[in-house]
Amino acid sequence: MDVLESLVASPEPAIRWKAGGGSRAEVRDSELVRELVRRLLTAADANVYAKWQGAHWGLGALADLGYPPGDEALVPLRERVLATWLDEDYHRDVEVASRAAAYRHAGVPVMRGRHRAHASQQGYALWYLNTLGLADERCAQLADLLLRWQWPDGGWNCDRDPEADTSSFMETILPMRGLWRHGTPRAKEAARAAAEVFLTRRLVFGRTSRKLIRAEFGQLHYPLYWHYDVLGGLKAMMELDLLGDPRCADALDLLESMRVADGWPAHARHYRHRPTDEIAMHHDWVDWGGTSTRRANPWVTADAVAVLRAAGRIG
Repeated sequence: MDVLESLVASPEPAIRWKAGGGSRAEVRDSELVRELVRRLLTAADANVYAKWQGAHWGLGALADLGYPPGDEALVPLRERVLATWLDEDYHRDVEVASRAAAYRHAGVPVMRGRHRAHASQQGYALWYLNTLGLADERCAQLADLLLRWQWPDGGWNCDRDPEADTSSFMETILPMRGLWRHGTPRAKEAARAAAEVFLTRRLVFGRTSRKLIRAEFGQLHYPLYWHYDVLGGLKAMMELDLLGDPRCADALDLLESMRVADGWPAHARHYRHRPTDEIAMHHDWVDWGGTSTRRANPWVTADAVAVLRAAGRIG
């Protein structure tokens, strides 16, 4: 309860909102969010996928922070995102037999009946455009692409190795969230099928062992961007109302075990903070609190508390 009280008393409105103690209006008017929006609009001509400063990532951050839906000021960013992820090349399937051939042709490679698409791109856009109240009829096209590219096991994978026959966690989590938020019966059915990619592995473990699939899955990060970890997986299960599935229990236990005295830490990060208007690879406009093994990160803590409350493990 001390941790929860500290979150609700945070000077950062988005932290308070994540903890259930703030409002979206406060989030919109906060210094952090106003500066992020300013930078996104100032850099509107940058590549939308510029890591991590392009519109694709910035809109995703705003959606995660609780930015209020329907802001017309963000429409130019939406237009650039949709123009990028609905480009005609994404509507063109190209049958290829080798990794080399996949890079020689425009369009989406298809190998042995499976689309090798970077579905996390369209999936994330579908999620944040719906979350920010910016979705229009074109979002149905994003959903249609994801449905066409879905693999037999329920997920997605961009692997150009013809032998690859299992979905990728990183390419599956964002399409799953996007389709669920899109909300049509067919989209939600596809999202629920995608959830099995994670649930059959208890979110981070091997199918038949307690060994982590990847060491990084057992670390905590914020933001995740297109990456994956145990908290990201649990947040997605929370969105799909699946935390009560018994196959989430081991991941919830793992998350609880990571608590430090004042909350949950960020063990590692995928970004570098760059407090200038210059675009640089893997830099972010925001400093998301740094990393530590002993000190809590407020963004990770807010998400961990939200998940554990939803799972009934915090009152």
